[in-house]
Order: sequence, then structure tokens, then C-alpha cells
Amino acid sequence: MSESVRLTAFSHGAGCACKLGPAELATVMGELSLPALPPEVLVSADTADDAAAYALPDSDHVLLATVDFFTPIVDDPFDWGRIAAANAMSDVYAMGGRPVMGLNLVSWPVDDLPLELLGRVLEGGAKISAEAGLAIAGGHSITDPEPKYGMAVIGFAERASLKTNATAPPGARLFLTKPLGLGLISTAIKREKATEEQVRAAVDTMTALNAAASEAMVEAGADAATDVTGFGLLGHLREMLAASEVSAVVDGAGPALLPGALELAQAGVVAGGTRRNHAFLQPFVEWGDLSEPEQIVLADAQTSGGLLIAARDGDRLADTLTRRGIPWREIGVTEEGPSGRIRVRGRVA
Repeated sequence: MSESVRLTAFSHGAGCACKLGPAELATVMGELSLPALPPEVLVSADTADDAAAYALPDSDHVLLATVDFFTPIVDDPFDWGRIAAANAMSDVYAMGGRPVMGLNLVSWPVDDLPLELLGRVLEGGAKISAEAGLAIAGGHSITDPEPKYGMAVIGFAERASLKTNATAPPGARLFLTKPLGLGLISTAIKREKATEEQVRAAVDTMTALNAAASEAMVEAGADAATDVTGFGLLGHLREMLAASEVSAVVDGAGPALLPGALELAQAGVVAGGTRRNHAFLQPFVEWGDLSEPEQIVLADAQTSGGLLIAARDGDRLADTLTRRGIPWREIGVTEEGPSGRIRVRGRVA
């Protein structure tokens, strides 16, 4: 049975595209009244950062904590486990940290899917965790009509090297370390429209750890960073710009694209989460000459995407990324202007 099961058929949305959209999340968070945080909490939800940061007593290090889980994004359970684990650890890498311990989070339809498939999911998560040096120390599981998997992750970073959303200055060059199109291809997988080349390219991209890119940006003294996941490139860039009170110009042809990503957008193979991202961005983005499918690519909900890094010393960052063998593309620059606004120039290629 396990060989014939299509895991994505059990999912209402693929990967990070199943998350609450930025508008819905802002509505919920805006209605909360939370107690003040202690001074040891250096980074929390108010800047939309990737992980929370807690200052360790009598130490120059901080503890990083994050959690991420989602529905099946591919049909192979082992690959899904690898992708979900890499995606969960990415939040720590985006803050300039090193993940050290994880707890598995599992929801499983025990009456509809064999437990051997769950075993393969957990094996995939363990495989990528071992690659990262992450110790899986336990976890929690529930029965659920829809399968879900992910991790809570703990990591550490040097306080002086901590990267956040809120420190991108005007004049910083913007770099992206993975191609776009993961949400489009994931949706194509769910609709049985993806080619073998597209599936393999997407899996290879999503299971590539952001560890070396994180080390490179710390070495280069980059100013700010985030990873590109469910809100898409421009959604996460908009969070960075709003937190840093700057704006940006983005080159539409700057980001690399996965095979056939633009063609899938043109054919309407688009996740609901991506469409929510696109609608949310309308008040903040001047799209220039971009067609709607080109806009969709820049708003596409990614899963385990690359790091988006802002650096005034762009030459140094480019050199450190290249020396570590990390593919990268320069995609724009921050500037003084209305907080959180983005101007796109050129066309998506």
C-alpha cells in the first residue's frame, strides 16, 4: 500500500503554503493582549523574526527557539521528512545561529495511512538532522485526519553576531541564496502536473541546509537576514523593510527560478497561500511592468527557501558565499523611503 499512497492527496495545501496568510496572521496578532516580556527576551514576534532569542545569563551567547510544521509537500515520505526538518532548522540559520536540539511534531491519520509511512517520515527528519548535527531528543504526536510533520528547534548564536529583521540600513545590497518556484512546483506535484525534473530540482533545493550560507553572512558581517518561506520573497522582504523602517528596489530578473516556475504561474498552477500573499502585497508593492504571473513568482509561498540577506558590504558577502560554494543572486537594494514599500523594476526572467 505504501508505494501507491500519494501523501499530497491528504493535504489541503502544500508545505508552507498551508500556513495562515500574512493578512490573517496580522489580524490574529493584532487582537492579542500579551504581558510584557522580560528583558532577557531580545527578539520576539513584534519584529516578525524567524526565531525568538533569549539572552543567557553571564554569557555572550543567546538561545534561539523556533517551531515549524506543515502538511505533505511531496509524495515520498522520506523526502517530506527531510524537507520539514531542513525547513524547521532554517529559522535558526536565518538568525546567524546553530541548531543543536529538536523535538518532533507529528499529526497522523492512523486509520487512513500506514504507520510505516510515518516511520519513513521520521527517518527522513533524522537523516537531515544528523547532517546538521541536530540531536532529536523526543517529540509529541496526535491523531489527525490530515498528516503533518515538523519540529521545535533550539539553537545558539553569539549575541554580537545575531541577525534579525530589524537592522537593515538604507543602502544595503540584497542577496538571495536559493531559487524561487518551490510553491508553484509543490502545487504542480499535488495536481499531478510536475515533471520529474521539477520534482527533483525542488526536493534538492528544499533539503539543502542553509548552514553554510548562515556561516557566510556571519563571517561577512551582514546587517540583517531572514529566510524565505510561506510569505514568499516579497512578503518576507516586506517584513524586513517594515521592521527596519526602510524601503527597497528589487530587480525582477534578480532571483534565480526553478525549471518551469514561470510557466506554471502562467498556467494558473498556483497555491491558495501564494494568492493570499499576492493580495496582501498590493498596497506595499509597485509592480512596474510585471505581468500577474511574474508577480505571482515573487509572491510564491516557498518551503525551506533560501536566506534573504541585507549587507552594506555586499562585495565581502558575495566573496564569502562564493568561497563556501553557496549559489547566490543579488536582487536589489534597500533605500530610505516609506517603511515596508517595494518598487520592482525590470521583468522576471
